[in-house]
Amino acid sequence: MKSFRQAFNLHGMEKTEMARFSIMKLTDKAAERVREIIGARDGAHGIRLGVKKGGCAGMEYTIDLVTEPDPKDDHVEHQGAHVYVAPEAALFLLGTEMDFEVTTLRTGFVFRNPNQSSACGCGESVELKPADLKALAEARATAEA
Repeated sequence: MKSFRQAFNLHGMEKTEMARFSIMKLTDKAAERVREIIGARDGAHGIRLGVKKGGCAGMEYTIDLVTEPDPKDDHVEHQGAHVYVAPEAALFLLGTEMDFEVTTLRTGFVFRNPNQSSACGCGESVELKPADLKALAEARATAEA
């Protein structure tokens, strides 16, 4: 049986530079795109990632500009890119890798999420199952110890 850390691909994600637990990670390409977005908007500090009900599969990822960080959000930083994770989305995003890709048909962020059980055909919505709250608390405690 996989450990919680293995199941959610948390190896190397345990601590950020400030010794804080990291809900998710960003690829270099995602970090570059976040920096581009922030650089083009006055007063922006980062982006906020969340989830909402919607679409044919049940849930959609949301991305909003952050001008004032909320201390309740989880903060993920990679190569100067700042992503804030809404508290209500933490269990749905635990272990997610955020990437950015440019293809012939689509340009945008891509989420490799171990909590995703299915997606709609168009790729705009997903079905997400929340991670175990107890396991999340234990992983945070271990990372901060």
